Amino acid sequence: MSDIDTNSGTDRLADRFPTAYTILFALIVLVAGLTWVIPAGRFDRVENEAVGREIAVAGTYKTVEANPQGVIDIVMAPVAGFYDPDSYAANAIDVALFVLLLGGFLGVVNATGAIDTGIRRAMSGLKGREIWMIPFLMSLFALGGTTYGMAEETLAFYGLLVPVMIAAGYDSVTGAAIILLGAGIGTLGSTINPFATVIASNAAGVAFTEGLALRLVILLGGLVICIAYVMRYAARVQRDPSRSRVADLAADHRAAFTDASGKSAGDMLTGTQSVVLVLFALTFVALIWGVSSQGWWMAQMSALFFAAAIVVGLVGRLGEKRLTGAFIDGARDLLGVALVIGLARGIVVVMEQGLIADTILNAAAGAVSGLSDLAFINLLYWIQVGMSFFVPSSSGLAVLSMPILAPLSDFAGVDRSLAVTAYQSANGLVNLINPTFAVVIGGLAIARVPYERWLGFVWPLLLILTVFIMAALSVATYL
Repeated sequence: MSDIDTNSGTDRLADRFPTAYTILFALIVLVAGLTWVIPAGRFDRVENEAVGREIAVAGTYKTVEANPQGVIDIVMAPVAGFYDPDSYAANAIDVALFVLLLGGFLGVVNATGAIDTGIRRAMSGLKGREIWMIPFLMSLFALGGTTYGMAEETLAFYGLLVPVMIAAGYDSVTGAAIILLGAGIGTLGSTINPFATVIASNAAGVAFTEGLALRLVILLGGLVICIAYVMRYAARVQRDPSRSRVADLAADHRAAFTDASGKSAGDMLTGTQSVVLVLFALTFVALIWGVSSQGWWMAQMSALFFAAAIVVGLVGRLGEKRLTGAFIDGARDLLGVALVIGLARGIVVVMEQGLIADTILNAAAGAVSGLSDLAFINLLYWIQVGMSFFVPSSSGLAVLSMPILAPLSDFAGVDRSLAVTAYQSANGLVNLINPTFAVVIGGLAIARVPYERWLGFVWPLLLILTVFIMAALSVATYL
């Protein structure tokens, strides 16, 4: 890969770039404006037992009475974004509560001084070999992404990994990239992910194992590209910290992600701190076990971190006042993250209440009909890229688009499984930067990486991945 260095220009732009809150609210206003321009329409929907949800019926699109979104709707959108029971995005209130309880748990653990001391010990043991944490950790997150669509649950890992990366001489962008790109490339190259591949394949009328070989190629090739990209950036930052995307925030980040107990931590763990670290690790083991095999979701994960915070506080002998104070302070640190989640979901609420999602889908179906196989699959990919900005949910986009777009591949001579691969690749790529996706905005907020700095870091990688994915899809049309 060529040495693309856009730090100086991006950092100057960052000084004038609006915050994530402003960007998201501006998008709400923009989408509300579109509801006054784009005709309202709906597809008929029927319950699909294989998918477990209602799906759109091809050929049934019809215009309906418009419902343009006005000022009151715009103001209400961030509030409705927390609990609106729409069909394309899960309620955000449970995610926001999870983030607050996670913050409380991290606050209690930090109050014991165990994390800061443990990181110092780990870094002394890894000295000179820190860089190899990156491929190992990114591969683990990719495994979670490709098998069960690891997304919202990654928010729990930022508070763990970002301090480690900073202590290793890297920066918060490196920590965020390991998680976001690792799990993201796994979802982009989903193999058996039930929330993307399985639902989309069922909606398209094909077995989810069809097209598996191509998805493995995209998964492994994309993972290698992402690992190389992050390792190269991390090594550059370690050699010259001024080349970090967040160099001007380094002091703030070191203060935010180090010992919050108010004591100066040494390099030796006390017995109590060792037990706290074991409990800390076991909490994340329980999280992975519960999500992957027990059907846990936000309520159970929130309860886990709440209970773990109490246990850690008791083991650390913090006392009632210090325990509750540390918990509240930790939750307060992530309050902005919780608020931005509802704001991001508000964009989807406005689009759906304005009844323009099906109209956009119907126009997309018309655009790809009658094309050659090569032109069809590449245009389909870009249509899914565009739709992913408005419908970030992988399962939501699958249920919305696959019943309409997949049958069109028959006329283009393209296997329907290839249409599924184009959908999940496009959705996975967009969700590496999507401001309407709570996982992106929430994760960056926890890592304290401004959204525009993330864009400056990741855009060359997006270009590389786009070329790689389109080449893979194009070659597959001839196989």
